[in-house]
Amino acid sequence: MTAEAKSLNVFVTGGASGIGYGIAKYLAQLGHHVIVADINEDAADNAAKTLNNLGLSAQSIQINVCDAQQVAALPAALSSTPVDILINNAGIQHVSKLEDFPAEKWQMLINVMLVGPALLTQAFLPHMRVQNFGRIINVGSIHSVVASPFKSAYVSAKHGLLGFAKTIALETGDVDVTINTLCPAYVKTPLVEKQITAQAIENNMSEEDVINKIMLEPMPKKAFIEIEELAQTAHFLMGSAAKNITGQALILDGGWTAR
Repeated sequence: MTAEAKSLNVFVTGGASGIGYGIAKYLAQLGHHVIVADINEDAADNAAKTLNNLGLSAQSIQINVCDAQQVAALPAALSSTPVDILINNAGIQHVSKLEDFPAEKWQMLINVMLVGPALLTQAFLPHMRVQNFGRIINVGSIHSVVASPFKSAYVSAKHGLLGFAKTIALETGDVDVTINTLCPAYVKTPLVEKQITAQAIENNMSEEDVINKIMLEPMPKKAFIEIEELAQTAHFLMGSAAKNITGQALILDGGWTAR
């Protein structure tokens, strides 16, 4: 197995929509086989069928990334398409000041965006070790490196991904396996659309002001990050040119953190 193999099996969580679907489609167009994983079985099925109808190689699987038993069973379920590339993308958001933040919601965000990636990595890493090749790509956020008010759980989970990746990078130094985290500023997805509405309510301002005065204000380039930018960066990390890039945060932020 090499990074330049004709076709790799790519497992994308939250792959039925948004960033996950965009990355899955891009990689499938390059000839890779994508496994669209999502908690919503119908959405995963529809996404895979859409890709198949485009002549691309895809399959779907329903998975709750927080369920340790479900995740542990994945390698056996995917024995005919063992995972070479794991893209930990599944995410949720809740915007609220801490005093009003439901405890169960706080726990859920941590479970989906931090515990889930750990369970999935644990499940797929043995195969990557055996074949001496694997890539683990976390979809983090600009909030992996900076904070915003009213997002304590999200920021904590996304910061945690960086520490997790550094640790696994140290544990996989003996094989051709890497783990890195993509850290984009705001990407115009359904999740962000919901954030715009929630932030408008929380800050008592218009949605247009949320976009211009909160989301894009710190960015010198004043633009949302495009999904294709993330997909292309993920593809770069899959190749041999990136075999010694591991434990890193790749920040796509339009200059946000340059200040």
